[in-house]
Amino acid sequence: MKVCGFTIVRNAVKFDYPVVESITSVLDICDCFVVAVGNSEDGTPELIRSIGSPKIRIIDTEWDDSLREGGKVLAVETNKALDAIDEEYDWCFYLQADEIIHEKYLPVIRNAMSEHLNNGKVEGLLFRYLHFYGTYDYVGDSRRWYRKEVRIIRNDKTIRSFRDAQGFQKNGRPLRVKETAAVVYHYGWVKPPKQQQEKQKQFNKYWHDDQWMAQNIENVEEFDYSQFDSLRHFEESHPMVMKNRIERLNYKISIDPTLKNFSGHLKWFLYMIEKHTGYRIGEYKNYRRI
Repeated sequence: MKVCGFTIVRNAVKFDYPVVESITSVLDICDCFVVAVGNSEDGTPELIRSIGSPKIRIIDTEWDDSLREGGKVLAVETNKALDAIDEEYDWCFYLQADEIIHEKYLPVIRNAMSEHLNNGKVEGLLFRYLHFYGTYDYVGDSRRWYRKEVRIIRNDKTIRSFRDAQGFQKNGRPLRVKETAAVVYHYGWVKPPKQQQEKQKQFNKYWHDDQWMAQNIENVEEFDYSQFDSLRHFEESHPMVMKNRIERLNYKISIDPTLKNFSGHLKWFLYMIEKHTGYRIGEYKNYRRI
């Protein structure tokens, strides 16, 4: 069994992406790792090369900044990385530049890939998610955060990145997948307030036009982390690759996870149903569990 990881990244230094931690978190179970590095204004290529692993293969890409609908450019770039993976690999392990795998899940993931290797009906493997918000102490626990997504797929080039690269489809349909017990740690909403605001200004351009940006993105210096509906305190351990980054945390924000800020009774009602039953009414699923 051979496994190739892949990711896309652009301006990782400018926007403080933990891409080095992301890649190194899974290198032990990958035989190769393709990194599509987009045209950057900082030292992103040098940052990737600093990992120093012979497993890493960098491809240089040019992002089409005119693709400003639904995050399409992210799927286009993801497909470039996927297409660069050689045929010799059985599984393709996708992580976005702010997604990390805890070392305790590596044996679980390896076993799942091995178990389903010869079952052609399994087109991908499904992961659960933890979405950190504000600092490393809090995770989102409301309906605004997706709970599961496909992160390992067959090395089948008819499988394509879907919409804004959140997941994948095959010939225009959801993938048939098996669920794993592994969890993706998503740190995209943990940044200093100034960098988070700059990220909002930049990355919302991949989804919306200038008019929407002017109406919805405040012209302020710092992101307001009080804009949450529901959080819970995280009391477990973080991946070891995040240790140094967490220790370097140099900003403070005030968050009270006991506060619930739902807009309307329906959202509160749906939240309570999910907390009591574990079932999310109307949950979007871009996959089919088998």
